Amino acid sequence: MSERVRMDLEVLLPGGMQGCDDCARRLQKRIAGRDGILEVHLVGEPGLAGRLCIHFDPRQTTLVEVRRSAQAVGVELSERYGHITIPVERIGAEDSGARLEGGLRQVPGVLTASVNMAAQAATIEFDREATGPETIRLALDELGAAPSRDERALRDEEEAPESWYQRNRELVWSLVAGAMLVVAWGGGRWLGLAPGLAIAPFVASYAFGGFDLVRHWVASLRAGRVSFDIDLLMLLAAVGAAVLGAWAEGAFLLFLFSFAHALEHYALGRARNAIKALGTLAPRRALILRAGATVDTAIEDVRPGDVVVVRSGDRIPVDGEVASGNSSVDQAPVTGESVPVDKGPGDTVYAGTVNGEGVLNVTTTLAVGDRTLDRVVKMVAEAQTQKAPTQRFTERFERIFVPAVLVTDLLLIFLPPLLGIWDLSTSFYRGMALLVAASPCALALGTPAAVLAAIAQAARSGVLIKGGAHLEHLGMVKAIAFDKTGTLTEGRPEVVEMGATEPGEDELLRVAAAVEQHSQHPLGAAVVRAAEARKLSLPAVGVVESVTARGIRSTIEGAPVAIGNLRLFRDAEVPVPESIGQSVADMQERGRSTMVVRHGERWLGVIGIADKPRPGVRAVLEELRRLGIGRLVMLTGDNAGVGAAVGREVGVDDVRAGLLPEDKVTAIQELLTEHGMVAMIGDGVNDAPALANATVGIAMGGAGTAVALETADVALMADDLGRLPFAVGLSRQARAVIRQNLWLSMGVIAGLVIATVAGGVGIGAAVLVHEGSTLVVLANALRLLRYSG
Repeated sequence: MSERVRMDLEVLLPGGMQGCDDCARRLQKRIAGRDGILEVHLVGEPGLAGRLCIHFDPRQTTLVEVRRSAQAVGVELSERYGHITIPVERIGAEDSGARLEGGLRQVPGVLTASVNMAAQAATIEFDREATGPETIRLALDELGAAPSRDERALRDEEEAPESWYQRNRELVWSLVAGAMLVVAWGGGRWLGLAPGLAIAPFVASYAFGGFDLVRHWVASLRAGRVSFDIDLLMLLAAVGAAVLGAWAEGAFLLFLFSFAHALEHYALGRARNAIKALGTLAPRRALILRAGATVDTAIEDVRPGDVVVVRSGDRIPVDGEVASGNSSVDQAPVTGESVPVDKGPGDTVYAGTVNGEGVLNVTTTLAVGDRTLDRVVKMVAEAQTQKAPTQRFTERFERIFVPAVLVTDLLLIFLPPLLGIWDLSTSFYRGMALLVAASPCALALGTPAAVLAAIAQAARSGVLIKGGAHLEHLGMVKAIAFDKTGTLTEGRPEVVEMGATEPGEDELLRVAAAVEQHSQHPLGAAVVRAAEARKLSLPAVGVVESVTARGIRSTIEGAPVAIGNLRLFRDAEVPVPESIGQSVADMQERGRSTMVVRHGERWLGVIGIADKPRPGVRAVLEELRRLGIGRLVMLTGDNAGVGAAVGREVGVDDVRAGLLPEDKVTAIQELLTEHGMVAMIGDGVNDAPALANATVGIAMGGAGTAVALETADVALMADDLGRLPFAVGLSRQARAVIRQNLWLSMGVIAGLVIATVAGGVGIGAAVLVHEGSTLVVLANALRLLRYSG
């Protein structure tokens, strides 16, 4: 006999460790060794709502003890093993990243190292008992990939910016290499330059084209490592060509290789700059109101409680609440909203948004580092380092493919001459060409570049996608489950219809609102808002009496007033007219909450109240269907009548009503069984269990909501459901681009390998096609920066 319990990795491995495969395996192994534990296995993927399923013998241990033991192991692992993501400088190619990973793994205490070239960041797992972050940073410095400087140093750098040559040195040297190649080749072909004299410009071309390759290889050699990577292979191929007297082909190889890398840096820099621009949105100085005067202050010195003056047209430097003033604020940089939002006293504003024509005094609520913009920039930066499933596949493929290529190349160089098939010169040349042809540059760059560009475009449009895995999975979902309140609906009840008797709707609202303004019930607040919208003058009321679960009583103009459900009147043995009863029944059938109003002897009518659907929600759902979402389901804790009414109005395929939080989890699991990939969208707080169990959890209203930003895989920053089709469409497009890049890269590699081995393609042509394919996949990935839905 055994029992089982499932526990979220997010709970067991706090501090971001839940996304670590090795940490999950360590946790699994250590729990499995405890008394009474029969089996431990992982459900789902680490970091993607992964959970640990623990089977135990209830005769030897209890559920409470199992949970406590698992949490204790998780804490122990969290205290011992650390994870750090460090920005690195100028990782120029995928082989440079692989070399850096190898160097980091040799640091004592470093367990794993992963370098994301597109993000220019290194993610390292380390044993705190053997090393620490500072030691790792020093190792990066020694490896020639020093961590980026702090913000203040970056600001100093901006005040004294790099020269044009410093920014474009790599491209300049590559073009010089090309120019020297033209001089040498053209001089010998058209000007009759002696072969001995042509060697000098060829050597110059080699020097300019191969400088960075040599520099990287020498740095590895000085660190005590010989890196058998693409840089070394390109150098050997170029040197081999020179030995064979094919100077032009070797110089052409180095020129195209360096030129393609320069263009790769430019292309990836565009995607990185799109994200980096988020961090520059907020001003670095603020006008603080002190003793009646404004003081120009560095933003780091602004503290919660300080009042910041925001002039017309200025960017808002802080997160805070409007203390005084009225204006419209363009929130597009943070939330993606296309229309400015009116702001007045008590409204929330965000750093990086743009003030309109009015002047606002804003009371600071969050200091630098805690602002919504700061959290978004940090999470987008972290998202860049999280590898997509396709990227993990390509990396596994490369680890097998590259050694196989090296072995094949050695056989290609030495075996044919031994068998008398080719001479050594031909065999060696084809071996050098094979090294170029089989280099998986495009394969390595295609996926991370697409992920980076898609995450950047999403962030600029008010959608935060927290990693490549979530991006790919959102593009694969077949069904979406929606929370009702606050997601499909506006989240607060409103008067949606009235069944008034002869005195009319104004009299019905006037009497009901006069009494309900003294109530704390949300339905009463809806009535008051409706009366205010009609600008009705409310009469004075007498003593107000609340009748639990039935309604409210008072007096107006000396006559009794009763407002409530039918039970209020039946309990008082007051006969209810058939027309009133029928009106109540009709409204309830349409999903309304009803309030019957009686003043003196007059029945004034029935008020129908409901949580109204968000404007345009039906059009949003239709757009999702157009994008290929096969099933749209609404989950709600409301009764079946209310759920069915809202479901019909918004146009979902299925309504599941009367659900507790655990029932929503069950509903998500059923949808996962039926459809495989399911997204859940809710408010990020009370829907957290269902969000965690879905393939992709999407939070409404990420802007300023720390819980939503932390718990969800995707956050719609503007609380705008209309951004959901954009997010799904972008993810589908990104997934299509990733597949295109994958097949193109593998097709080019396969074709070039066959062609070079057969002798149909030489070194020059191989490098031209190879580097050309790399630029094609980068350009294809950067198309995502223009995606608009």
